[in-house]
Amino acid sequence: MRVYSWSTCCALTSIALISIAACQTEFDDPGFAGGIEAVPARVLGQPLPGLTADEDARFEAGKDEFQDVETIQEGLGPVFNEASCSICHSNPLGGTNGRVETRFGRLSADGAFDPMTSVGGSLIQDHGIGQVGADPTHVYSGEVVPAEATIRAGRITTPLFGLGLVDAVPDQSFLDLAQREAAATPLTVGTPNMVLEISSGQMRVGRFGWKAQVPTLFQFSGDAYVNEMGVTNPEFPAENCPQGDCAKLAFNPAPDLNDDGGNVAAFHDFMTFLAPPGRGAVSAGMASTGSRLFAQIGCASCHTPVLVTGPSPVAALSNKMFRPFSDFLLHDMGSLGDGVTQGGASGTQMRTAPLWGIHMRAALLHDGRATTLPQAITAHDGQGRMARDLFLSLSVGERAALLAFVKSL
Repeated sequence: MRVYSWSTCCALTSIALISIAACQTEFDDPGFAGGIEAVPARVLGQPLPGLTADEDARFEAGKDEFQDVETIQEGLGPVFNEASCSICHSNPLGGTNGRVETRFGRLSADGAFDPMTSVGGSLIQDHGIGQVGADPTHVYSGEVVPAEATIRAGRITTPLFGLGLVDAVPDQSFLDLAQREAAATPLTVGTPNMVLEISSGQMRVGRFGWKAQVPTLFQFSGDAYVNEMGVTNPEFPAENCPQGDCAKLAFNPAPDLNDDGGNVAAFHDFMTFLAPPGRGAVSAGMASTGSRLFAQIGCASCHTPVLVTGPSPVAALSNKMFRPFSDFLLHDMGSLGDGVTQGGASGTQMRTAPLWGIHMRAALLHDGRATTLPQAITAHDGQGRMARDLFLSLSVGERAALLAFVKSL
């Protein structure tokens, strides 16, 4: 068993006292300090409660676009991953089916990450639209990882439930959270990934994606359209060059801007108004013991139980408490990192994965390598190693209570 210093144990205890209270709110308190209202969960795939008739209509229109299958004439490809958002985000609608995508790159002699954009990196589009016209030399095939790549990383698609709430948290809240973590648990402090918001030209706190590399849900939507389906749009007007060969775009069957922004906006509406996941079953006794242990061994230092949104023009999102169990900050995960650099995130840094809805997930961690919670926990390294080792030091009964609590999230 690893031995920790007195200062380390004090830091863990300090954050535990804060987080235990937050976890207890999960079971005992329907409200939140300061009169903040909690967001009730709904059946997965349903809209947030409390939407106006207009917002409900926008959600339904967005859901239709989310399930729409793009065609070559509408701009699909020429290389892409899937032809519809719902193909990856299913089981149930808006969730994840564990579809694994591939990123690659290589390290230079000085250790810098090269995304190898000249040969199609860092994201592989593994489908192509095939032959264009009668000329068999104009064929678009799915991309492959080039032999000279030294880094290859799998990433599973993430659930979309409750992301409108995450989007509605002010940047300052995440910056303040990082400061509180630095004061309470400096060994596991999170780092905001400051990335460019295209629409404003300002640097914002990233919160979406495995590296927190995207700052807003709207930008996430446009990014997904061009990188996952090959559909260009106002914020992402450039087509992906197949395997990095931009000369091949001369035969692109839909060379103009594929989407004027309407479909991207509809997808954004669907995600914005999608309700957060509900809870799985757990007994009150196991929940109480498990939540206490969750905080005590340091899990809550990164998997922050409760966040609060700021003011929003959407009343259902305005000043609401929600429970994602994530700080949405970057943490150095050592060997659990994927080796890819994005924005300010290094190869070993990963965004804290939200735990809400985990009871429905079959594949865990960024690449889906874990199929059970113990596998996922014991794979933690770097800043997550301390919590991992403390988990392994628990008694059989304590582990069972902790796992039951997490499985219920």
